Amino acid sequence: MSGQNDRVSYKRFKRRIIQRSGSEGPAASTPLATWRQCQPSFELDTVRQRLELDSPPRHREPARRGPHRETENTPRTFTAEGRPATENALQQGWVWRAAVPERGDSDKRRHALQPFALLDKTSTSQQGKSVMKLAAPSLLNDYYTNLLDCSCNGVVALALGASVYIWNSETRALAGSLDPSPQPGLACHRTPSISCLSWSRDGSTLCVGTRRGEIQLWDVERKRNMRRLPSHLSVVRGLSWKQQLLSSGSALGRIHHLDPRAPEPLVGAVVQEEEVCGLQWSPGGDWLASGSTEGLLRIWGGDIAGVTWSRQPITTMRQPSAVKAMGWCPWQRKMIATGGGWNDGELRVWDTDSGTCVTSANTNSQICSLRWAEKNKCLVTSHGLPHHQVNCWSWEFPSLSPVYQLSGHSHRVLHLAVNPDGTQIFSAGADQQFHIWDV
Repeated sequence: MSGQNDRVSYKRFKRRIIQRSGSEGPAASTPLATWRQCQPSFELDTVRQRLELDSPPRHREPARRGPHRETENTPRTFTAEGRPATENALQQGWVWRAAVPERGDSDKRRHALQPFALLDKTSTSQQGKSVMKLAAPSLLNDYYTNLLDCSCNGVVALALGASVYIWNSETRALAGSLDPSPQPGLACHRTPSISCLSWSRDGSTLCVGTRRGEIQLWDVERKRNMRRLPSHLSVVRGLSWKQQLLSSGSALGRIHHLDPRAPEPLVGAVVQEEEVCGLQWSPGGDWLASGSTEGLLRIWGGDIAGVTWSRQPITTMRQPSAVKAMGWCPWQRKMIATGGGWNDGELRVWDTDSGTCVTSANTNSQICSLRWAEKNKCLVTSHGLPHHQVNCWSWEFPSLSPVYQLSGHSHRVLHLAVNPDGTQIFSAGADQQFHIWDV
């Protein structure tokens, strides 16, 4: 009971801090770091403002029952240029490593530990069966991560632990990986794992966010790091592109809008009270959807200029569980789908104009991820208990009906991606396997 009271009192305290910051400028700190007050030397303009530190972790979406708590991040101070202060300047870097050709290792157990190693392959395509099973060792079993994405060129990026592996879906070959570069004084076990990633819409740039709040941009074709962007002070929970602009959401509820081409990339920011666990721009870039751990789906306008904590969303909708799995319908303007967590299991399609749910379907399972397959006019969802399946749904307004079910994972299917022509679905599960499905 006392823990619940502590949580309520903290939420009230944080709400007052945020309200006060909206009228008086951003707060210097929260109770977690009262010793690190904003120094008089901090003279920031209206765009580059210091952000509040992390709040304590809230409700987590568990695999079965009970809360899943996350390790707190170390508070860090930022300079007026948006870079960490000297005493906290240690940042994680990555280096490109080319894939090593297989040498016919007879040790099957060792082979299975290699990312994208072939585990099983069917000779013929069968509906409901995966065509190929590949290894995905060290895949983090965390509902709130977004570790799989496929570019418009058919290049798959999958984060395993602290590394990102690049796999060509057309040649079905591993191209290489982005691995943590050795750093003096940083033990291997302290290397921050990756929490989310996202390809730019033209497929030229891969954005990577970590649990330490760092954001980096990579030109994978040229195998070079393009830029490190101003970091969040908490876990990066979501990344989404609007043409050349990048939006990122954190566990503190901060949403940053960044222009990687600008000398000072932070061009806008808003805040929501709860943790961000989903973030996605609409296909035309007119609206930004943000999901929260408290079940709120907010729709923000496309005008992102300026840092203001008082900006309000256009529409707010609510579901009984965290809004992590979400996706805008590519062919039905202003329609967005969301998936419910373990205590909900409802698949919903919302009209963001009216703020109402136009249709829903009960899946009786945790919905971990969802993707639209535009060319097939279908919606794909991945699930946890009891069947750990991938479902395909037909969507013709306002009807939402199941088409078929794909089975093969032995634990919850955390991530989904669809290839550019919509003929294949990629899934990654807590069983540390990557499946390819022909649809």
